[in-house]
Amino acid sequence: MGLAVDSLTVKYLFTGFIIGILSGLLGVGGGIFLIPVLTVYFGLIQHKAHAVSLAVVLPTAAAGAVIYGFHGDMDLVLGIKLALGGIIGATIGARAMQKIPAAVLKRLFGMLLCLTGVRMLLP
Repeated sequence: MGLAVDSLTVKYLFTGFIIGILSGLLGVGGGIFLIPVLTVYFGLIQHKAHAVSLAVVLPTAAAGAVIYGFHGDMDLVLGIKLALGGIIGATIGARAMQKIPAAVLKRLFGMLLCLTGVRMLLP
């Protein structure tokens, strides 16, 4: 009795693997990479891609944070303070997202990516 895995599941697993590597390497939650992949490659609607991305961030970020902690790079007190504010902000943001049309949400996310990219390139 073998475990049957369809090709879509393999694609999801591989995507998660690559997103995990990028998240751990670059110190990001993964949404920056995952949302475009989910919408363009897998055809998810914008709202669902954002929701799935948030569900993926917790275990991905936790795994990366543990490894960073083992190497002495974690400021746990700072992380907890930011997380407490982030929980409140994410709750508000997730509720607000439901009122934003998908096309507008897509543009807002694109602008965030562009602004972040430009800022990272500046000295």
